Amino acid sequence: MRKRSAKKRVLLPDPKFNDQLVTRFVNNLMLDGKKSVAFKVFYDALEIVEERKQDEEKTSLEIWKDALSNVMPHVEVRSRRVGGATFQIPMQIRPDRKVSMAIKWLIGFARKRNEKSMSQKLAAEILAAAKEEGAAVKKRTDVHKMAEANKAFSHFRF
Repeated sequence: MRKRSAKKRVLLPDPKFNDQLVTRFVNNLMLDGKKSVAFKVFYDALEIVEERKQDEEKTSLEIWKDALSNVMPHVEVRSRRVGGATFQIPMQIRPDRKVSMAIKWLIGFARKRNEKSMSQKLAAEILAAAKEEGAAVKKRTDVHKMAEANKAFSHFRF
């Protein structure tokens, strides 16, 4: 590389839960730089999760973290050209990429749901992911299946 790689910026923890992961999630949820709207959507979604949850001893934040960990992939396929042919090679994922992929999938599939408001959509997707179901978890299983199917090419790893 010609240029230095950019330094990781330190995220400020969110005001309510004092958690950096929440801020990271809200930054991905945010549209057009409207962070206060994104925080409101997230906190409303967690309140809806608090109302609808079955597991009484867990807080809504713990349910959200469980949902996020259920969506996190462990392996993915990456394209690699070897002698004119392109192979899909399964590789381990870096921890920060795991988290960002899980966040993006959770938000993306929440946006595609058919509930009324974004906070309701997000709450429904969080509850589904916490129970190991829903579109975001299906995406993770599809990625894992793809990696499993291409296990034969893992000797091309770089």
